[in-house]
Amino acid sequence: MNKPLCLTILLSFSLCLPSEARQGDKKQSVYSFYTTRQEITPAAIVAFAKQFLGVPYRFGGSSPQKGFDCSGFVNYVFSNFHFLVPRSSAAFNSKGRQVPLTEAQAGDVILFRGTNPKVKSIGHIGIVISDKGEPLRFIHASSGKIRCVTETLLDNRYQKRFVKIVRLIL
Repeated sequence: MNKPLCLTILLSFSLCLPSEARQGDKKQSVYSFYTTRQEITPAAIVAFAKQFLGVPYRFGGSSPQKGFDCSGFVNYVFSNFHFLVPRSSAAFNSKGRQVPLTEAQAGDVILFRGTNPKVKSIGHIGIVISDKGEPLRFIHASSGKIRCVTETLLDNRYQKRFVKIVRLIL
């Protein structure tokens, strides 16, 4: 086979590649492939998160092998679905779309102030696991008495620290 014909065939095949592959943007290409082949649902986020119930709390932790802190847990769960989310709980304050507490649904992220009442910044986060209209429950890595990934009802203790709900899955 002659060189011009081989070159023409090779160039023809390269034009058939998705634009992300031609540009060498692997992360975008993987994300595009994933989201077009499998829908990311709140139920999938919650099911994945629940696999880690009981994993020990560890300050700065971001893996099931070593333990989680609250933001490490949320980051780990959403990263599994190729969402680039902050690693710190405070950075979630400017992410997603804020929704009223009454509209919270499974897969939303719930933000709280920390336990020090003098500090008004975000200090704790979790993932809503209840459906809209149900009493709000969330899964989070707790540094309290339980010291592990656990499910919690939005009770008075957390209601006092509640800041907002953000939706990442639109």
